[in-house]
Amino acid sequence: MLDDFMVRAALAAVGLAVACAPLGCFVVWRRMAYFGDATAHAALLGVALSLAWSLPLFGAVIVVALAMAALVAGLSGRQSVDTALGVLSHGALAAGLVAVSFVQGVRTDLNAYLFGDILSVTRADLVLIWAGAGAVVALVAWRWSALLLSTLSPEMAVADGIRPRAEQWVLNIALALVVAAGIRIVGALLVSAFLIIPAAAARPLSRSPEAMAVATALIGAVAGLGGLGAAFRLDTPTGPTIVCAAVAIFALAMLLAGGRRRAGV
Repeated sequence: MLDDFMVRAALAAVGLAVACAPLGCFVVWRRMAYFGDATAHAALLGVALSLAWSLPLFGAVIVVALAMAALVAGLSGRQSVDTALGVLSHGALAAGLVAVSFVQGVRTDLNAYLFGDILSVTRADLVLIWAGAGAVVALVAWRWSALLLSTLSPEMAVADGIRPRAEQWVLNIALALVVAAGIRIVGALLVSAFLIIPAAAARPLSRSPEAMAVATALIGAVAGLGGLGAAFRLDTPTGPTIVCAAVAIFALAMLLAGGRRRAGV
């Protein structure tokens, strides 16, 4: 079954949806949409290192992504979080593109790193994606209560013996892992959209944080499979088509939420 590239692509999309779901919820709740951008854009530096020194792509990307997570955590207490993330996001993208331009013979492959190439996912990539998804879900499940309380009320978290800054580090590291895995599927420019859009679509339809996380995973999986099928039929770029499918689901969710509000539900 895994000899079929469409089956591998579908499994990869679902794996990424599962990994992104709980993290996307925290990104939306904490208003950290720029974090995914900053980490994904910084991952291009990892791509450049991988191509220049023949290093494993995932290893190089994860090192740079974790470095960006550490930098964001260090600056968030000194600068406005939105401002710091905006500067880092655009600066990392520019630095990554400049670094890649110095590597000979890879300019034709740049689109794959920017927009992804889910149809070329291998069995080894699937193992990496699903192992990463399992690790991220296990980590977030373990720290769920602490992360949720730190998000809703840092003061109450401190009173309960929880260190909000340590929980922020847990979240940053998990996000860096997901971005490193997702760059192979939907690319550096689109992986943050896969983090944010399904969670934003699930938020107005969910009555509890846990329900939102489950709904986010389902919406991400539907967007991944629907976008994959649409790209196959329409012969369009797969990564952007998946994100367009997610946007369409988001629009539908907003309409349903508006209808529920008008009906008083």
